[in-house]
Amino acid sequence: MNGDGVPIIRILDGDMARRHLKKFGALLHACVLDGASVGFILPFTQSQAEDFWREKVFSSLGEGRRILLSVWIGEHLAGTVQLVIDTMPNQPHRAEASKLLVDPVFRRRGLARLLMIALEDEARRRGRTLITLDTRTGDKAEPLYSSLGFETSGIIPGYCLDAHTCVLDATTIMYKHLTPQAG
Repeated sequence: MNGDGVPIIRILDGDMARRHLKKFGALLHACVLDGASVGFILPFTQSQAEDFWREKVFSSLGEGRRILLSVWIGEHLAGTVQLVIDTMPNQPHRAEASKLLVDPVFRRRGLARLLMIALEDEARRRGRTLITLDTRTGDKAEPLYSSLGFETSGIIPGYCLDAHTCVLDATTIMYKHLTPQAG
Protein backbone atom coordinates (compact mmCIF):
# COMPACT_ATOMS: atom_id res chain seq x y z
CA MET A 1 0.00 0.00 0.00
CA ASN A 2 1.03 3.59 -0.49
CA GLY A 3 2.84 5.31 2.38
CA ASP A 4 2.79 8.94 1.22
CA GLY A 5 -0.83 9.86 1.99
CA VAL A 6 -2.08 9.58 -1.59
CA PRO A 7 -5.32 7.56 -1.82
CA ILE A 8 -4.98 4.28 -3.68
CA ILE A 9 -8.03 2.33 -4.89
CA ARG A 10 -7.73 -1.45 -4.69
CA ILE A 11 -10.09 -4.26 -5.62
CA LEU A 12 -9.64 -7.01 -3.06
CA ASP A 13 -10.35 -10.67 -3.51
CA GLY A 14 -11.59 -12.78 -0.60
CA ASP A 15 -8.13 -13.86 0.57
CA MET A 16 -6.73 -10.34 0.60
CA ALA A 17 -9.82 -8.96 2.31
CA ARG A 18 -9.67 -11.66 5.01
CA ARG A 19 -6.11 -10.58 5.83
CA HIS A 20 -7.51 -7.16 6.69
CA LEU A 21 -10.59 -8.35 8.61
CA LYS A 22 -9.79 -6.21 11.69
CA LYS A 23 -9.43 -3.09 9.52
CA PHE A 24 -12.73 -3.74 7.75
CA GLY A 25 -14.41 -4.35 11.10
CA ALA A 26 -12.96 -1.14 12.55
CA LEU A 27 -14.11 0.86 9.51
CA LEU A 28 -17.69 -0.41 9.68
CA HIS A 29 -17.80 0.00 13.46
CA ALA A 30 -16.54 3.60 13.29
CA CYS A 31 -19.05 4.50 10.56
CA VAL A 32 -22.02 3.04 12.44
CA LEU A 33 -20.98 4.80 15.66
CA ASP A 34 -20.77 8.01 13.62
CA GLY A 35 -24.37 7.59 12.45
CA ALA A 36 -24.10 5.75 9.13
CA SER A 37 -27.37 4.09 8.13
CA VAL A 38 -25.95 0.86 6.72
CA GLY A 39 -28.18 -1.73 8.37
CA PHE A 40 -26.97 -1.88 11.97
CA ILE A 41 -28.43 -0.69 15.29
CA LEU A 42 -26.58 0.35 18.44
CA PRO A 43 -25.21 -1.19 20.49
CA PHE A 44 -22.93 -2.50 17.74
CA THR A 45 -19.58 -4.12 18.53
CA GLN A 46 -16.34 -4.51 16.63
CA SER A 47 -16.96 -8.26 16.74
CA GLN A 48 -20.37 -7.85 15.08
CA ALA A 49 -18.76 -5.68 12.42
CA GLU A 50 -16.13 -8.35 11.71
CA ASP A 51 -18.86 -11.01 11.57
CA PHE A 52 -20.68 -9.00 8.88
CA TRP A 53 -17.59 -8.85 6.66
CA ARG A 54 -16.66 -12.48 7.22
CA GLU A 55 -20.15 -13.96 6.79
CA LYS A 56 -21.86 -11.64 4.31
CA VAL A 57 -19.15 -10.11 2.14
CA PHE A 58 -15.87 -12.01 1.99
CA SER A 59 -17.51 -15.35 1.20
CA SER A 60 -19.19 -13.92 -1.91
CA LEU A 61 -16.09 -12.23 -3.35
CA GLY A 62 -14.58 -15.33 -4.92
CA GLU A 63 -17.92 -16.51 -6.26
CA GLY A 64 -18.36 -13.59 -8.65
CA ARG A 65 -21.35 -12.18 -6.78
CA ARG A 66 -19.78 -8.93 -5.62
CA ILE A 67 -16.69 -6.78 -6.04
CA LEU A 68 -15.06 -5.10 -3.04
CA LEU A 69 -13.41 -1.78 -3.80
CA SER A 70 -11.30 -0.15 -1.11
CA VAL A 71 -9.36 3.06 -0.74
CA TRP A 72 -6.12 3.05 1.21
CA ILE A 73 -4.04 5.91 2.56
CA GLY A 74 -0.75 4.41 3.54
CA GLU A 75 -1.61 1.31 5.55
CA HIS A 76 -4.98 2.73 6.61
CA LEU A 77 -8.20 1.39 5.15
CA ALA A 78 -9.92 4.74 4.60
CA GLY A 79 -13.06 3.55 2.82
CA THR A 80 -14.85 0.92 0.83
CA VAL A 81 -17.84 0.25 -1.41
CA GLN A 82 -19.28 -2.91 -2.92
CA LEU A 83 -20.51 -3.56 -6.43
CA VAL A 84 -23.11 -6.31 -6.21
CA ILE A 85 -23.33 -8.12 -9.55
CA ASP A 86 -25.33 -11.14 -8.41
CA THR A 87 -28.47 -10.32 -10.39
CA MET A 88 -31.28 -12.39 -11.82
CA PRO A 89 -30.93 -13.77 -15.37
CA ASN A 90 -33.15 -11.01 -16.78
CA GLN A 91 -30.88 -8.32 -15.29
CA PRO A 92 -27.39 -8.99 -16.67
CA HIS A 93 -27.02 -5.27 -17.40
CA ARG A 94 -27.63 -4.17 -13.78
CA ALA A 95 -25.51 -3.88 -10.63
CA GLU A 96 -26.03 -2.41 -7.18
CA ALA A 97 -23.77 -0.07 -5.22
CA SER A 98 -23.75 -1.13 -1.58
CA LYS A 99 -22.24 -0.04 1.74
CA LEU A 100 -20.27 3.06 0.77
CA LEU A 101 -18.18 3.67 3.89
CA VAL A 102 -15.51 6.27 4.58
CA ASP A 103 -13.76 6.32 7.94
CA PRO A 104 -14.84 9.48 9.81
CA VAL A 105 -11.14 10.36 10.24
CA PHE A 106 -10.70 10.50 6.44
CA ARG A 107 -13.92 12.30 5.46
CA ARG A 108 -14.08 15.48 3.38
CA ARG A 109 -11.15 14.38 1.18
CA GLY A 110 -13.13 13.21 -1.84
CA LEU A 111 -12.67 9.52 -1.05
CA ALA A 112 -16.35 8.60 -1.40
CA ARG A 113 -16.36 10.22 -4.85
CA LEU A 114 -13.18 8.32 -5.82
CA LEU A 115 -14.75 5.05 -4.71
CA MET A 116 -17.97 5.67 -6.62
CA ILE A 117 -16.10 6.62 -9.81
CA ALA A 118 -14.02 3.44 -9.49
CA LEU A 119 -17.23 1.46 -8.89
CA GLU A 120 -18.75 2.86 -12.09
CA ASP A 121 -15.59 2.01 -14.04
CA GLU A 122 -15.67 -1.55 -12.70
CA ALA A 123 -19.36 -1.87 -13.57
CA ARG A 124 -18.63 -0.78 -17.15
CA ARG A 125 -15.75 -3.28 -17.40
CA ARG A 126 -18.25 -5.97 -16.48
CA GLY A 127 -20.78 -4.84 -19.06
CA ARG A 128 -23.18 -3.27 -16.58
CA THR A 129 -25.10 -0.23 -17.81
CA LEU A 130 -27.41 0.44 -14.85
CA ILE A 131 -26.41 0.95 -11.22
CA THR A 132 -28.98 1.16 -8.44
CA LEU A 133 -28.56 2.09 -4.80
CA ASP A 134 -30.50 3.19 -1.77
CA THR A 135 -29.58 5.77 0.83
CA ARG A 136 -31.23 7.26 3.89
CA THR A 137 -33.29 10.22 2.69
CA GLY A 138 -31.49 13.44 3.56
CA ASP A 139 -28.24 11.65 4.43
CA LYS A 140 -24.81 13.13 3.64
CA ALA A 141 -24.37 10.69 0.75
CA GLU A 142 -27.53 11.70 -1.12
CA PRO A 143 -26.07 14.95 -2.57
CA LEU A 144 -22.89 13.06 -3.51
CA TYR A 145 -24.86 10.52 -5.50
CA SER A 146 -26.85 13.28 -7.20
CA SER A 147 -23.63 15.12 -8.12
CA LEU A 148 -22.38 11.91 -9.75
CA GLY A 149 -25.46 11.74 -11.97
CA PHE A 150 -27.66 9.38 -9.96
CA GLU A 151 -31.35 10.13 -10.26
CA THR A 152 -34.03 9.55 -7.66
CA SER A 153 -36.66 7.03 -8.62
CA GLY A 154 -38.59 7.33 -5.36
CA ILE A 155 -38.65 7.56 -1.60
CA ILE A 156 -39.95 4.85 0.70
CA PRO A 157 -41.10 6.25 4.07
CA GLY A 158 -40.42 4.25 7.22
CA TYR A 159 -37.94 1.96 5.46
CA CYS A 160 -35.35 1.41 8.21
CA LEU A 161 -34.48 2.23 11.79
CA ASP A 162 -31.98 4.95 12.62
CA ALA A 163 -28.95 3.31 14.29
CA HIS A 164 -28.96 5.71 17.25
CA THR A 165 -32.60 6.69 17.82
CA CYS A 166 -34.49 3.68 16.42
CA VAL A 167 -36.85 6.13 14.70
CA LEU A 168 -38.01 4.98 11.27
CA ASP A 169 -36.18 6.76 8.44
CA ALA A 170 -37.17 7.10 4.81
CA THR A 171 -34.94 5.68 2.08
CA THR A 172 -34.26 7.21 -1.31
CA ILE A 173 -33.91 4.77 -4.21
CA MET A 174 -31.53 6.04 -6.90
CA TYR A 175 -30.19 4.85 -10.25
CA LYS A 176 -27.69 5.80 -12.91
CA HIS A 177 -27.44 4.68 -16.52
CA LEU A 178 -23.86 4.15 -17.67
CA THR A 179 -22.56 4.43 -21.19
CA PRO A 180 -21.09 1.07 -22.20
CA GLN A 181 -17.33 0.70 -22.22
CA ALA A 182 -15.94 1.20 -25.70
CA GLY A 183 -14.40 -1.69 -27.59
